[in-house]
Amino acid sequence: MPHTPRSRSLHHLTLFAAGATMAVALTACGTNPDKPGPPTATASPTPTGVVTSTQASKIVDRYEAINSRANKIQDRDLLGTVEGGQLYEQSTADYRLFTTWSKKDQAYYEKPFTYRDRSYYIPEGQSWFAVQATASGSKSEALLVFDKTDGQHFKMVAAVYADQKNSIPAVDTSNHGLATAVAPSTRVGTLAPDQTSTAFEDLYETGGKHAGTKLASTAATRTAVSTYRERTTYKNAKYATLHWEATQATNSKIYALRLRNGGAIAVFPTAHNRMEQLKDGFIYSGNVKLSPGSQQGVFNKTPRVAILDEFQGQALAQFTPAGEPKVLGVEYQLVDSR
Repeated sequence: MPHTPRSRSLHHLTLFAAGATMAVALTACGTNPDKPGPPTATASPTPTGVVTSTQASKIVDRYEAINSRANKIQDRDLLGTVEGGQLYEQSTADYRLFTTWSKKDQAYYEKPFTYRDRSYYIPEGQSWFAVQATASGSKSEALLVFDKTDGQHFKMVAAVYADQKNSIPAVDTSNHGLATAVAPSTRVGTLAPDQTSTAFEDLYETGGKHAGTKLASTAATRTAVSTYRERTTYKNAKYATLHWEATQATNSKIYALRLRNGGAIAVFPTAHNRMEQLKDGFIYSGNVKLSPGSQQGVFNKTPRVAILDEFQGQALAQFTPAGEPKVLGVEYQLVDSR
C-alpha cells in the first residue's frame, strides 16, 4: 500500500542517518565483512481503511440520490442497489405499509433528502465504514453504516437515530485519522455488543427482570418497559392475552467502534414477535375473533383467534468500561403479521 508524503519523507531520513553511521564505523575500525552493521529502521506503512473520506462522501451522495428516487415510487429493486442488511428489511416493509399511512406521512417519505454535517468513521482492516450525520428535516443525529454485503458494492445496512440531540459520543480516530473496530464479543462494562439485543428484548419479555437489568435507563429502555406493562391494560385485555418474545434478526452482523473515552459504540440488530391471543373461554365460544388493524391487514386481513406480528429492528448503544450500556436509539418495523 502506498505511503503518505509524510511517512515517505521520514523513511528517507532514516536511511540517510544509517548510512552516515556506517561511514564513521568504517573509518575508525577498518573493513570487516564478517561483522554485521547496525540495524536499519524501517517505517511502518500508514494504515488505510476500505475507502477514503472523499470516496465515502461520494458513496453517501449516491445513496441519497437513488434512495430518494426509489422512495418516490416504492421501487424495492432500485432500493436494493444501494441498501441492504437489516435496514433493507425495514425499508421494503415501509413500501408495503405505505398505503396505510396518512397523506402527510406519505408526502414526507416521498420528499428527497440529504445528510448534512457528516463525520466519516473508517476503521482499519474492515469492509465497512460509518457516518455520523443529520438528515434534512430532522434534528436528530444518526449513525449510518455502509458495508459490502454482496462483496462488490457498498450499501447502507444500518441507520439509527439517537433519541436525544448530541448524544452520540466522540469516536476514537487517533489511528492516523482512522477509526478502530471493536469485536462484537468484546465485553465493555457489563455487556458485550453481541449480548445487548438479548438484554434489550428482555425488557419487552419480562419488563427487564433478567438480562435487561444490565442496561442503563434511557428513553429507549423506558419505552420498552412501558410497552411490556401495557399487556394488562391494552384495549383487548378483557378477552385476550398479549406478550412479546425475542426472535432471530434477519441480518445478524454487528458494527462497533472504539470511543475516545475507551468505551465503544455499536449498531446491533434486534427483533421480536408480538403475540395476541384470545383467552380460552373466548376461543371455545367461537363467536369472538381478533380483527387485524390496518397495518396487520396488509399481511393478513383474516380475523383470527391469535395474531403474531414480527418486528425487525436495529439499535444504537454506547458502552462504557465502568458502567451499563446505554441504548441511545432503537427503530422497529412490522415486517409480517400472521
